[in-house]
Amino acid sequence: MVSRSAPHDSRRPLGRTGSSAQIRPISNTSDADSWHVSAFLLRREPVEHAEALAKIRQLRARILFDNGRRPDFRESDGGYADDEELDYDAWHFLVGTESGGPVLGYVRLCTPVTGHLFHARTYLGEDEYGNMLADKGFDPAETFEHSRLVVEHRSRKLGLGIFLNALAIGAARHLGAGAIVGTSGTKDGQDRFHERFGFRRIEGTRRYVDNYTEDVVVMAQRTADGADEYEGLVSRLADRFPTFVSTDTPMLDRSRVAARPGPVLAIPADNADRDTWQPVLFVPADPDSRAELADLVNSGQVHSVHDTVRSQLAGLIRSREPGRNFTAEQLSAGIVEQLGGVDISDYGTWAWYPWSGKLVHILPRREFRLMRTDRNREKITRSDQRRLLDRRIGIVGLSVGTSAALTLTLEGVGGAYRLADFDEFELSNLNRLRAGVAAVGVNKAIITARQMFEIDPYLDIEIFTAGLTDGNLAEFFDGGSGPVDLLVEECDTAYVKLAAREQARARRLPVVMDCNDRGMLDIERFDLEPDRPLLHGRLGDLGSADIRDATEAQEIELILTMVDIANASSAITESLGRIGHTLSSWPQLASGVTLGGALVTDAARRILLDQRCGSGRYYIDLDEQLAPTRNTAPI
Repeated sequence: MVSRSAPHDSRRPLGRTGSSAQIRPISNTSDADSWHVSAFLLRREPVEHAEALAKIRQLRARILFDNGRRPDFRESDGGYADDEELDYDAWHFLVGTESGGPVLGYVRLCTPVTGHLFHARTYLGEDEYGNMLADKGFDPAETFEHSRLVVEHRSRKLGLGIFLNALAIGAARHLGAGAIVGTSGTKDGQDRFHERFGFRRIEGTRRYVDNYTEDVVVMAQRTADGADEYEGLVSRLADRFPTFVSTDTPMLDRSRVAARPGPVLAIPADNADRDTWQPVLFVPADPDSRAELADLVNSGQVHSVHDTVRSQLAGLIRSREPGRNFTAEQLSAGIVEQLGGVDISDYGTWAWYPWSGKLVHILPRREFRLMRTDRNREKITRSDQRRLLDRRIGIVGLSVGTSAALTLTLEGVGGAYRLADFDEFELSNLNRLRAGVAAVGVNKAIITARQMFEIDPYLDIEIFTAGLTDGNLAEFFDGGSGPVDLLVEECDTAYVKLAAREQARARRLPVVMDCNDRGMLDIERFDLEPDRPLLHGRLGDLGSADIRDATEAQEIELILTMVDIANASSAITESLGRIGHTLSSWPQLASGVTLGGALVTDAARRILLDQRCGSGRYYIDLDEQLAPTRNTAPI
């Protein structure tokens, strides 16, 4: 399983970065139609297929050679060789952008038929390998091996490595694998890459391997345990595996492909992109980035191009002298001056949104931010806007939290975010959350991040699709890219509400929460009051450890105490006895969620700019505000 596919796909910048733009790679690609896949089971006979096998081996060896990093894959005559018996009775996957086009990536899936030749068995030795299978409870007849994942350099920034990895795992699952094993390099983080797919290191197996010139470790995944971060992608590719199997090659043995009944109607398989959430940013002024942009345009993955940068430049020039009436000639001259000799197509940044296939041309980061927040003045000054964009905001719970995240983004309150929610978008969420029917089944953190990036592709966003857990609390608050400056807490789990506040108080972070009922806004200024009791003392001395194992009834009671049910609206109090009977959950409206996003944003802006905004609970109840006695019109 040692792979050369840019294992840091979701974290490492794509190409070089300039001061004006951060190039972001795709972290997860689930649209199988973006790639042309050819899958086949290779038998030793007939011998005329030796030429095809030789080409596969040369492709692998050339990429594994890696410009001399692994010299054992280079032959004395200058060619490349990666000859292995494991190639026979194994599944081979070749991926490119079009049928008959160049192969851009490859991965091999070895079946139990060749289990006696597995890399992991050779690497560990017969006894240690057998002990590993027994210790893990793996049946040798259901154990597959995933290996030789390689990606051409020019395609390593488009998520192909992730796609290939998921493809092999999905194929193994479709073919009946109970477990998958493999060896993984550690020098470039390949082992961490595979961990994101549910593979775990086998303790005591790490050692240096000469032909890879790095430490290698054995990793294993139990199929029943799932594929962690990429479970959705793997599951969809497992279902689609038969559609990838080549029908025009004698190398195919369809006896290993399970027959699956098709639908009565010829409806295409579900290939919606539910996983990708980061745009890819290209700065054409950088030669490497320009070449990568050209590769993308030629790949067929761009569905539409939106180039309005000339009008953006015109708006930038007008904003600098708002009292001046520019003629067309003066605007053109100003644009030429702003370009500074750079061709307009190479100016600024091209942002590609993989989930929609849109490629958008925008101004460089500083000019983009200047124009995007220009209408905020003077409610927010230029200097205050810069201060706000330097702050990082954590948001837990993405129902009301999504409204808050989008409003914060629109207003420029925060330039970096961490979003946490384990839940997937459901059809019933469309009564209050801004999304479309195509978002059903997509994780809420992914939906929110996509919408935020479509407003400002220069944002720094990290997502936690498992929600906030004991295992990721520290990373959420103190991640490597910088600590959180303010927490927006909007989840509906009592334990997480308390645990998050404990972490915030320990770090002296302010916490803001909207309860989506009567416009109730809750503020806890732990930054100013580090000894302040959690939730204004409503739970007494209870901590998260005390309620970790709360029953469902206790959970409801805790939540009601936290939000102060005595001051709730009549609609909420009257619904309590009906939840789980005639109501599926707490009643919520889009107007209330939208108001909550506005209240959270306003409070966050005041806090981050050191303006007056103290701890407490505040009600902006529209039933009261719209009462006849509040009418100020003279007639």
